[in-house]
Amino acid sequence: MPQGPSNVGWIEADWPAPSWIHAVTTTRDGGVSAPPFAGLNLAEEVGDRPEAVAYNRSLLKDCLRLPSEPNWLKQQHGTRVIEIPDAGKNREVDGACTEQDGVICAVLTADCLPLLLCDRQGTRVAAVHAGWRGLSAGVIEAALALLQRPANEVLAWLGPAIGPQKYEVGPEVRDAFLESTNSASKAFASHSPGHWLADLYGLARGQLRERGITKIYGGNYCTFSDPDNFFSHRRDGATGRMATLIWIESSA
Repeated sequence: MPQGPSNVGWIEADWPAPSWIHAVTTTRDGGVSAPPFAGLNLAEEVGDRPEAVAYNRSLLKDCLRLPSEPNWLKQQHGTRVIEIPDAGKNREVDGACTEQDGVICAVLTADCLPLLLCDRQGTRVAAVHAGWRGLSAGVIEAALALLQRPANEVLAWLGPAIGPQKYEVGPEVRDAFLESTNSASKAFASHSPGHWLADLYGLARGQLRERGITKIYGGNYCTFSDPDNFFSHRRDGATGRMATLIWIESSA
C-alpha cells in the first residue's frame, strides 16, 4: 500500500477518473492514537483523545498535501447528502457532493462502505457513508440525485468495507434490502438458522446497476480480516475510523 511521509498509509482509488480527481482511503498505519484506536484514527467521537485526533488530522493534511481541511460530517446512518461548501452548518448527514476546486468531501468508516462518485469529465464528485441502514434506505439514490449527472457518465468506487465472508446479519437486515433492492437476494448467503452473510459490495453494486451505472470499481478489501491495515468495529468494538476523501484539484 502507498505510504507518504511520517509513515501515513493510504489507498488510492483504482478507477479511470481524470487526473485532477484525487480519491483515497486512509489505512490505520501512522498517527499517534493509542489502543484501541491505534494508530491513524481520524474520528472525534469514538472515545479517542481529542489531541491525538487533531494531530492525526493535521498529519493527514500535511502528508497528502490537501488543499483544504476535509469537510468532516456527523454521520447518522441515514440518507441525507449535502452540497458543500454551501449547505450551512448542519453536518448531520451521510454524504457530501461538490463541484468546487479544492473542496474535500470526506466520510469515516470502520466496516461500513465508503462510496465515491464522480462524472467522467471530472467536474463533480461525492463521498457517501453507506452502512446497511443507509444503503437499504436509499443513500445511494440520494447521492446520485444530488450528483446530477446521467448514469452513463458516472464512475463509482467502492472503498474498504467488511467483506461478504465476515458480515453476519439477522433477518431485519435481509428483509430491509429485499424490500428496497431488486437484486438483494443474491447478496445474502445462509449461514446459520435465522442468520445470513451479507455482501455490502454486492448490494451497492446491485443498487448502482439498477440505476443504470455500470462503471463500478473497487470492492476488493475486507476490513474485518485485515487488522494490520484497517479498523473494524465488528471485529474490535471500540476502535478508530479510516477516512475516505475525494476532491477536485484541476489547478494542480
